[in-house]
Amino acid sequence: MARACIFPGQGSQAVGMGRALAEHFHQARDVFAEVDEALNQPLSRLMFEGPVEDLTLTANAQPALMAASLATLRVLEAERGLDLKRDVACVAGHSLGEYTALCAAGTFSIADAARLLRIRGTAMQGAVAPGEGAMAALIGADADIAQAIAAEAAEGAVCEVANDNGGGQVVLSGAKAAVERAVALAQARGIKRAVMLNVSAPFHCSLMAPAAEAMRQALGEVAMHSPVVPVYANVRAAPLTDPAAIREALVAQVTGTVRWRECVAAMAAAGIDQFNEIGTGKVLTGLVKRIAPGAVAGAVGTPDDIAAFPAFG
Repeated sequence: MARACIFPGQGSQAVGMGRALAEHFHQARDVFAEVDEALNQPLSRLMFEGPVEDLTLTANAQPALMAASLATLRVLEAERGLDLKRDVACVAGHSLGEYTALCAAGTFSIADAARLLRIRGTAMQGAVAPGEGAMAALIGADADIAQAIAAEAAEGAVCEVANDNGGGQVVLSGAKAAVERAVALAQARGIKRAVMLNVSAPFHCSLMAPAAEAMRQALGEVAMHSPVVPVYANVRAAPLTDPAAIREALVAQVTGTVRWRECVAAMAAAGIDQFNEIGTGKVLTGLVKRIAPGAVAGAVGTPDDIAAFPAFG
């Protein structure tokens, strides 16, 4: 089977994430220590113990999710003999998970990935004044219908498709009043569910332009290497290996649509028939099963998951 490793995005964080791995495996402890040192913050303690309000802050959640995923991957390498270059055809990640995928594939160091995600989270949080932006999920809508609703609701303001997650789940982002209009329109058009999301900022829309510029500067100051396997970029829904193209895709991702449905479909069309979600939660596993029902999908994030994972080498 052709295997892809995929890495979760914001929303999968939970108090206790990574704790069991750290208790059982020194490789996980090493990753958490490296991230703590890079950020000059005991982030691992926040991951293990909370409080949830602090863990959920964008500037903390993003590097925390990366750390949990990389800790899991390092344990898989040590305990199950997984070699990403040899055993995995490609990688991808949802939003911040794209940084995790790139780090897993050797484009960034763990320390650089942690610092970039701290900058990204802080910049995204600060790009729009509190209360001015919003996001909403449309359940039972495809991307074309969601785009039409967003365009009608905009009325000169920003209202855009932020995430095309697949399985009939599309997320809109933009100015609060425009997103509220979109929810009302969706309900009037019989969309199964249209709900405002409890988020701190309108991610992945043009209101994030200041954050995109912050990331352009930050990425320009970090050493980047070609990944050992192709990385499917959110904004391209296509594999990239050139560091310059990867840098541009990461900048564009801040304001652009996360094309997750198309990413998974493109991987499946390229012959990927097994998807392993590495890290916290099972959100992407559920999406893959709806987008590519012929593929095998499963999540790996606990010591029991590690033990059940096939041995390589």
